[in-house]
Amino acid sequence: MPGLLRMGARTAVVAGTATAVSGRVARRQQNRWAQQEQPAPEQAPAAPAPAAGEDRVQQLKDLAALKEQGVLTETEFEAEKARILAS
Repeated sequence: MPGLLRMGARTAVVAGTATAVSGRVARRQQNRWAQQEQPAPEQAPAAPAPAAGEDRVQQLKDLAALKEQGVLTETEFEAEKARILAS
């Protein structure tokens, strides 16, 4: 009788392991199929970059506003203006 119990226990372990492995494989395949079926999210087109001239004009306007507010000195203003115009 002990040999019969051992054989029954071994069969139960093998069957349980096989069930667990097959279930894991099935879930993995379902996940892969689900990922393949989902279309890639559409990306919104990027906003066009402002032209270099427009960007410089805006930077100069911002710089002039800072000078008028007293944040920048005349020397700082001229140095930044020269840097913007050189770029």
